[in-house]
Amino acid sequence: MNILFIGDIFGRTGRNLLRDNLIKIIVENHIDFTIANGENSAGGVGITREIYEDLISYGIDVVTLGNHAWAQKKIFDFIGHADRMVRPANYPEGTPGNPYVIVEVKGKRIAVINMCGRVFMDCLECPFKTIDRILNEIEGKADIKILDFHAEATSEKIAMGWYLDGRITAVLGTHTHVQTADERILPKGTAYITDVGMTGPTNSVLGVKTDIIIKKFLTNLPCKFEAAEDNGQINGVILRIDDNNIATDIERLKII
Repeated sequence: MNILFIGDIFGRTGRNLLRDNLIKIIVENHIDFTIANGENSAGGVGITREIYEDLISYGIDVVTLGNHAWAQKKIFDFIGHADRMVRPANYPEGTPGNPYVIVEVKGKRIAVINMCGRVFMDCLECPFKTIDRILNEIEGKADIKILDFHAEATSEKIAMGWYLDGRITAVLGTHTHVQTADERILPKGTAYITDVGMTGPTNSVLGVKTDIIIKKFLTNLPCKFEAAEDNGQINGVILRIDDNNIATDIERLKII
């Protein structure tokens, strides 16, 4: 089983890159299942129904979210019916949307879980205790378990990787938009990377126009963020999983 995870899709540039290249990537790498973080896909913040449906049509099987999940207010009109969308599981009980989904592919049941960190981010429920609860809920119901851990602090992401080593197939970090070079299989078999990276404009500051961010740093005044647009880059990872549902390899994907 080969699983592709695409890092944070940022704005029109990120969407167009996947529209034009995703099927080729899937075919060339013999991908069986594709996950993508879409929380920045609508102009750099949030997601809309139309964009969600477009991403699914491009070949993405499950879309994960993050701390900007609610930025586009109309998300509340469709998130309850979006069966291939996953919002952070550690929002309070009663929050709309799926905290995880389980999809069957080639006879394997794949659980996709989304979680936000708490360091330098909104104070949500403890992600460590939340993932324990979810793993108990899905015990015996999923063969492969993938966590998109949407977090700011490198230390929190690494701690989650070690906490789940041997209990989950992969812990894949998102949110900081810069691909890290620490991909590895942890000692008990869990695939890990601190940040998958961003799929969006290369000549930007984390996807935003450079002059806007520079002005903000120089003046410390509020600025309206605008998504940069250029040819862009695709960042992701490919997981290779054996017949025993164990990750045997995690490979960074970077296309510029």
